Amino acid sequence: MQFKRATTALTGLLFTTGLTVSVGSPALAAAPCGGTYTIVVGGTGSSWDNDGFTGNIQQHVGYPTQIPNGASARAGVNELNRLVREQRNACPDQHVKMGGYSLGAAVVHTWVTENWQTFGNVNAVLVSDPKRQGPPGANGGAVPFGGLVGAPLAGADKFFGNVPVKTICHWDYVCDESAGIQTYPENHVKNYPLDFNMDHHNDSANEVWYNGKPYPA
Repeated sequence: MQFKRATTALTGLLFTTGLTVSVGSPALAAAPCGGTYTIVVGGTGSSWDNDGFTGNIQQHVGYPTQIPNGASARAGVNELNRLVREQRNACPDQHVKMGGYSLGAAVVHTWVTENWQTFGNVNAVLVSDPKRQGPPGANGGAVPFGGLVGAPLAGADKFFGNVPVKTICHWDYVCDESAGIQTYPENHVKNYPLDFNMDHHNDSANEVWYNGKPYPA
């Protein structure tokens, strides 16, 4: 029974149907240099114009999301990197706030790990990050399926350097194995009603929100 549940969940994690994916990131408008430049990355099956994020957002990242594996995560990281560095070149003093959900959280997570030493004045918000490292709770779902999905999606870590990172996980197997595989997909879809609003997160939060309670990062 446990193997059947794991296989079913893996199938759900790897294949999402019924959504049209737009690859590439058309700019919403020329982003001004004032205020915060907010950029977001959606999860599996999302597209740049349908990723669920709300608030004062300057850019949505488009990348291949139909099959969440290392290749799709790498494509997302590369596109995120291109966009934020183009904006930084145009506006060198502007703060960048980036947010990601699920596969998109893994993209943002990986970007921070790879770029914190060469890109400052930035913070990140990770909602249901499959690469989340416990405690509290257990590691995210990218750990048990790591051998199937491949790097950089595989594995869990907290290699964020000096970048403030707000991690949010609410009784959801994707970001916490201890929640149990039976919590997917319902909890993964329904447990974050406020967290998609990027205006809800400040530019310096460095903490873990786990099952509704804050913990140190």
